[in-house]
Amino acid sequence: MKARKIVDEMDSYVPGKSQGEIAEQFGLNKDEIIKLGSNENPWGPSPKAMEAIKAEIKSINRYPESQLHELVEEIAKYADVDENQVIIGGDGADEIIDVLAKTFIDEGDEFIVPLPSYMYYEYLLQQYGAHPVYARWDLDKNELDADSIFDAITDKTKMIFLCSPNNPTGTLIKKEVLADIAGKNPDVLIVIDEAYFEYSEVTNKDLIDEYDNIFIIRTMSKVLGLAGMRIGYGLACEQIIEYMHRIKPVFSLTRLSFVAALNTFRDTEYIRDSIEKGIESRQYLYDELSKIDSLNVFPSKSNFMLIDIRKTGFTASELALELMKKGIIVRDCTSFKGLDEYWIRISICTLDEDKKFIEIIKEVLN
Repeated sequence: MKARKIVDEMDSYVPGKSQGEIAEQFGLNKDEIIKLGSNENPWGPSPKAMEAIKAEIKSINRYPESQLHELVEEIAKYADVDENQVIIGGDGADEIIDVLAKTFIDEGDEFIVPLPSYMYYEYLLQQYGAHPVYARWDLDKNELDADSIFDAITDKTKMIFLCSPNNPTGTLIKKEVLADIAGKNPDVLIVIDEAYFEYSEVTNKDLIDEYDNIFIIRTMSKVLGLAGMRIGYGLACEQIIEYMHRIKPVFSLTRLSFVAALNTFRDTEYIRDSIEKGIESRQYLYDELSKIDSLNVFPSKSNFMLIDIRKTGFTASELALELMKKGIIVRDCTSFKGLDEYWIRISICTLDEDKKFIEIIKEVLN
């Protein structure tokens, strides 16, 4: 059986190795491995979410809710938007991106991604026959090169993906830049990825009331501690949301995901604590790593930071391997388009884990 041409030509998306695989490969204790490669919440989920999951298990023989009214209401309150400006997806924010593509992309359309950025946009949209066009982040200034966005726009441009804070640079895009891009291109959907907005304490959600071509992506996999439950949501004008609901799978959110999400949003103390501890961990890592002369650490508004390691004598893959042998997982960024082989990305951990990481990276670099 022959697959579709685009599927035949695509490479598979390859995630990083799991803790179990690394433990087996290097003879390590799985529970002692420190994950700094996946941008997760290291303090675990909300206790209220865990209790709700336990109580709901007896109902998993029933189909989940299809309209998700209670959760839509909680998200609208959390985001400070109207309920008709919210859409919820299973499989994290990835389903939201997929539904965007199914709703608005025709074969032959173009979409713009500044490099380096989150490459899953490209992976998903190419499945529907869209073609990526690359703009750029100015790594010297650590900011979006807005002119490169305008230069990349053609009459085939259907979407522009702008991650803020950007993954992997940790950079925020100025709100006036986002408004300028949206205002000058009313027929192009400006997709603002706010997966990490809680750590930056900055949001662009008010722009959806000013521009009907702005869509904001968010996830519950970071601050909200539900990466394993795969829940994402989007914010946009009512018309965009209505179009997407025509395409979105009806039962994409499981019963367990639903109650976990609902009770996490209601656990305001947990959310506040996760943000505060995340920012504390980020600052500690930045301060300590910046003391190492061979590292160029980018300031970040997210729960991760990008590090230029070219002065260490290691490539990213070599340093990642040496750290992995000692039970530390970091992200080798060689696969990010727009970066060479001398960049790694690390994410926050508990302060005890942060301290152990700092000790080990000093040991490896020395």
